[in-house]
Amino acid sequence: MDLKTLTYIVVGLTFALYIGIAFWAKAGSTSEFYVAGKGINPVANGMATAADWMSAASFISMAGLIAFLGYGGSIFLMGWTGGYVLLAMLLAPYLRKSNKFTVPEFIGDRYYSNSARVVAVICLLFASITYVIGQMKGVGVAFSRFLEVPYDVGLLIGMGIVLTYAVLGGMKGITYTQIAQYCVLIFAYTVPAIFISLNLTGNPIPQIGLGSQMADGVYLLDKLDAVVKDLGFAEYTTSKRGGTFNMFVYTLSLMIGTAGLPHVIVRFFTVPKVKDARASAGWALVFIALLYTTAPAVGAMARLNLMNTIQTSEVGSPEGNLSYEERPQWFKNWESTGLLAYEDKNGDGKIQYYNDKSEEFNAKAEGFGWSGNEMTKVDRDIMVLANPEIAKLPNWVIALVVAGGLAAALSTAAGLLLAIASSISHDLLKGVFRPDISERAELTASRISMVGAVLLAGYLGLNPPDFAAGTVAIAFGLAASSIFPALMMGIFSKKVNKEGAIAGMIAGLTITLLYVFQHKGWFFIPGTSFLGDMKPSWFLGIEPNAFGAIGAVINFTVAYVVSGMTQAVPDHIEAMVDDIRSPGTVS
Repeated sequence: MDLKTLTYIVVGLTFALYIGIAFWAKAGSTSEFYVAGKGINPVANGMATAADWMSAASFISMAGLIAFLGYGGSIFLMGWTGGYVLLAMLLAPYLRKSNKFTVPEFIGDRYYSNSARVVAVICLLFASITYVIGQMKGVGVAFSRFLEVPYDVGLLIGMGIVLTYAVLGGMKGITYTQIAQYCVLIFAYTVPAIFISLNLTGNPIPQIGLGSQMADGVYLLDKLDAVVKDLGFAEYTTSKRGGTFNMFVYTLSLMIGTAGLPHVIVRFFTVPKVKDARASAGWALVFIALLYTTAPAVGAMARLNLMNTIQTSEVGSPEGNLSYEERPQWFKNWESTGLLAYEDKNGDGKIQYYNDKSEEFNAKAEGFGWSGNEMTKVDRDIMVLANPEIAKLPNWVIALVVAGGLAAALSTAAGLLLAIASSISHDLLKGVFRPDISERAELTASRISMVGAVLLAGYLGLNPPDFAAGTVAIAFGLAASSIFPALMMGIFSKKVNKEGAIAGMIAGLTITLLYVFQHKGWFFIPGTSFLGDMKPSWFLGIEPNAFGAIGAVINFTVAYVVSGMTQAVPDHIEAMVDDIRSPGTVS
């Protein structure tokens, strides 16, 4: 059976499963819509949390980043995994004990202010909408290549699927759908990794294969180091993403951003008791580890296969390079999507793929008759999806990877869209503007908000500002600079009042947005920027995607300073903080 037909069958069956679950688990109350009735088993919730958290950035983009950044890509592994541990240990049990539906609701009650709740909603919307853009790009990339439809058509199909099961089922339907999606995505991620590890090293365990010898007796990582260095790229196992300080701040931003993501936090509101929140956090970490320990092997093996396939000769023998006319079918397939592009710069009909930004290597390249890197575009987001094709794995494996990538994107998109919808219907409409609204009307408003969120996410997904993981990193930075400090201070400090919390959230979010927008050129007047004709340098060498940690420091600082200058926290709020932090359970 040809790949296209097989992919339609596999993807179609998984979509039918998701929609079937949504009809079976249709939410009939606001409690079921927001927190699944608080009746999810900890093991099931751990699996759903893993799927909710492991987005298109984890499945599609993270290994691609590791493939091109090498050691520097480890910040995503350390930041996202470390952040989940931070969330599980410092926030999840206490937030569950607060017995709230949403993160803005907790912030509004803890800081005894509807204004604080509204500011929290604004922060949530900025982070969640930015995050969901990355998921939409992942959906579009997968559809455009394997179902052979335009990117925008693929995006619309994905929007329709997630809209169906998220609007119908709410958190109840999303939870059970995410359990199915986790099974699909983890199977889809590990099976090709096992095949490729066997092909390259003879070891079926990718985590061990990464450090194993290949058939010629050379260790895989040593081979990869040699291949990339011979073509002018940085050594794979030692290259850094910026300086050491930038890597530290980037990792910290991803960590505290993870701990501040509302769509992940709300998953811990869905279990019956506080101890179940702790248990589901542990189970989620186990399920997450299955993919995250595999990702470095997938990234390294994908880079080696790509380099060996395109740049087939030893450096110094350009006549042995891959001929463009004889390029493999996978190359042609990805060219048609626009995510892979080639330009014959010296007219020899062969492909030269090297680092033309390296002055040292450029001197050698000129001696070979090369006129610049002819692979003008290799989108990082294609690496996981293209890897099985490059490795010549069976079509059913490739179709499975497509289904897994879509499951990862859709599972996180659904959680994010629910967080957006609940913040509008529960926190703004019921919590601030219409406290007397009926439960039925609130449920209707939630579903309407979900439709609006899907449409907005799709519109922004048509023109994503970055590759999937890059866009997601910005979302983590926004959560890190605004929501995380407010939650931490709300749980562990009785000194921070409503004025301090509001000022801190606004300051952290604003400075992070300004830094990101300026350095990425996202200001809206063509040819102009916030600083006029100046070309701003990175503050202390910190790249925009990593600036959330600095925004968090500003948030904490402003909150404590303003709190010290204004009225003290009321006694009943101090008692609330003591109660949240005291041992015990709550129904």
